[in-house]
Amino acid sequence: MYGLAATSRYLIPVFWLSWLAIWIGASFRVKQTRSREPIGGALLNRVPVLAGAAMLAAPQWLPAALKLPLLTGPLPPTIGTILVFAGLALAVWARWHLGRNWSGAVVVKQGHTLTRTGPYRRVRHPIYSGVLLALLGTALAIGEPRGFVATALILCGFLVKLSSEEARMREIFADYADYSRDTARLIPGVY
Repeated sequence: MYGLAATSRYLIPVFWLSWLAIWIGASFRVKQTRSREPIGGALLNRVPVLAGAAMLAAPQWLPAALKLPLLTGPLPPTIGTILVFAGLALAVWARWHLGRNWSGAVVVKQGHTLTRTGPYRRVRHPIYSGVLLALLGTALAIGEPRGFVATALILCGFLVKLSSEEARMREIFADYADYSRDTARLIPGVY
């Protein structure tokens, strides 16, 4: 346990950077966009996500109260490292199943299809679920309030975005209401 806790400060950035490289690489293999969300909606969901990411990546500008040790010992970074890996693996698995329909914005693609395979059988937004699990793991490993505040900010941005996505999906897929009844938004059996 001490080994994983000691290496968490190196492993977690490697996990996130590897995930980012996969994400960027996969973003070139998507369908053409048919329609895009208005800029106001994009700002509503992106500003909290960017603020949360900045809190994690560049804490030097934060007040000292957000950087005080909250969790100590080897257990939080050990559990955190495992959660980061599991969450990012879930996000990659979900992204693979979404295939060419993926977009970083709320859009409708040419020939857009409703994905119901892999994690989409149980959860409507497994990419967000995976990223949030990884963020929770990062917050545990950091052990400072800024990690949990950043995760909460990013969750807010995701909730705004997934509401827009679901509204758009209801417009283009007649069976989306049935799919919504059969699946969880983010966490099976919870939400």
